[in-house]
Amino acid sequence: MEESLLADVVAAALKAGADAAEAVGAERAALSINVRLGKLEEVEREESRDLGLRVFVGKQQATVSGSDVSAEARAKLVERAVAMARLAPEDPYAGLADASRLARGPFPDLDLYDGSEPTPEQLEDRARAAEEAGRAMPRVANSDGGSASTSSGQWRLVTSGGFSGVHRASSYSIGVSVIASDGDEMEGGYDGRSTRWQSDLPTPESIGAEAGRRAAARLGARKINSTTAPVIFENRLAMSLIGPLIGAISGPAIARGNSFLKDKLGAQVFSKGINVTDDPHKVRGLGSSPFDDEGVANRAWNLIDDGVLSTWLMNSSSARQLGLETTGHASRGLAGPPGVSTTNLTLQPGTKTQAELMADAGSGVLITSMFGPSLNGNTGDWSVGCAGFWFENGVLAYPVAEITVAGNLIDIYARLIPGSDLEFRGSANAPSILVDGLAIAGK
Repeated sequence: MEESLLADVVAAALKAGADAAEAVGAERAALSINVRLGKLEEVEREESRDLGLRVFVGKQQATVSGSDVSAEARAKLVERAVAMARLAPEDPYAGLADASRLARGPFPDLDLYDGSEPTPEQLEDRARAAEEAGRAMPRVANSDGGSASTSSGQWRLVTSGGFSGVHRASSYSIGVSVIASDGDEMEGGYDGRSTRWQSDLPTPESIGAEAGRRAAARLGARKINSTTAPVIFENRLAMSLIGPLIGAISGPAIARGNSFLKDKLGAQVFSKGINVTDDPHKVRGLGSSPFDDEGVANRAWNLIDDGVLSTWLMNSSSARQLGLETTGHASRGLAGPPGVSTTNLTLQPGTKTQAELMADAGSGVLITSMFGPSLNGNTGDWSVGCAGFWFENGVLAYPVAEITVAGNLIDIYARLIPGSDLEFRGSANAPSILVDGLAIAGK
């Protein structure tokens, strides 16, 4: 969306009585192809062009959004936003980001946009190749389908505080889900990848083969007795253990006082040597951005630095409430005020492979799927339904299902050991994680 169009919307809002305003323009084009059992099942195409406006009248604010960007629709959008703001309750912490914190160009080139456009036929071929490779694996009997997609988008922000910035990104994905069977028993397996650049995608065949391998490995799953034992979370889901950390250190949660880490800033939360980083400027990162969603200059952070909790995650509003400075973690859509989120979150790897972690642990559970997590945000008590594999003497013994793993995250964080098998599969990534003793509820 053109900078001039957004600037006109901001100017119109000020003329209509707003004291400050920001306009966001988002454009997206996407194409997704799904196949099942070798046949084309679904083609989904999306093209959108949307406008969002946030206005301030004193300490009152309102946001509106729409997909009609004609001059008449923009005028109505402005009129409605200012009228809504005048009726809104006052928020003493509302306002645009401080001008001194705004990002200034030229912005870093993060190499987020490929520009190549695969045809529908090429996407169909990839989806079919991935599914065929999965179905060709031993003991695989059926499929939930293969998919391939591409998308590109542009996001532009213009504010009355003097900021104007745009960033553009592309995405390419392949995924497949297959079903292995043995008699009446059936188990599913999935694999998929998304990348900013088409050339960074693994081959469809490798993705399909991994999905088939994972499905077949689940056959023969047993229930186990309730126990306490070492637990290893495999790398592709280990970030689920770190995810609650982010909610617990977000500025809004701290300001409300409902966080199990609210008294832990500057404290040793993890063991020495543990680092959790967030880097918005990772080249080709799936969470990368040259500035945050308030236009604030962002940078890399060690959120956990040698085991110590070093910062809260703040946007401008929560920073004002806490009497601190924004950390450049504002995140927003077209509607609603900014929240807080990370960009490219990473639990930095340790030195031991997953096999070495199992050898150290002796016997326990390797978790390969999780569902239905439960968290008490005030205490850190956490539980999650799981399936995976029981291992003995450091070697996988048999698959297990229908177990629940539980513990307190403050205790878990203090004892976890990261492995060396870090893979960048999304915007939040971790290696396998060993926790030397968790309550496991089984039969």
